Amino acid sequence: MQKRQQGLTLIELMIVIAIIGILGALALPAYQDYSIRARVSEMLLAAGGCKTAANEAITSASQADVSATLPLVCEKQTTKYVSSIGADANGVITVVGNHETLRGSTSASANSISLTPIQTGSTAVNGSTDGGKPIASWLCGPAATNGLPAKYLPASCKAS
Repeated sequence: MQKRQQGLTLIELMIVIAIIGILGALALPAYQDYSIRARVSEMLLAAGGCKTAANEAITSASQADVSATLPLVCEKQTTKYVSSIGADANGVITVVGNHETLRGSTSASANSISLTPIQTGSTAVNGSTDGGKPIASWLCGPAATNGLPAKYLPASCKAS
């Protein structure tokens, strides 16, 4: 008579649990980074209205000096992922993320992205002299103060 095996031995069960633990330890940080990058993409989408308003203010200005107008173009809006959006006198838009929903960044203050309007080549807009000229593109990246770590930026931001 032949004896049949009745399930897994203790060693086999421990090996399976160890493999699952190792895979979980590798997958969890990758998933956390992925979820933060998705939230940062939402931050950039929230800045879309401000980009349109700044583009309109700069392009359709009847005078060269738009530095007083640009800080007023962005509404004081907040979303689940955005604490504030604002523009400076040169049209540079700063999006500040809500740290509570961006958990995982290096610190509570590293949560800002800047969008800089570019007119030609790599020349940024000067709000006091460039009114009436079209914006060719936007340069995206970590803000000068409290900048979000580059590893969380979407690919479209890293390339610019």
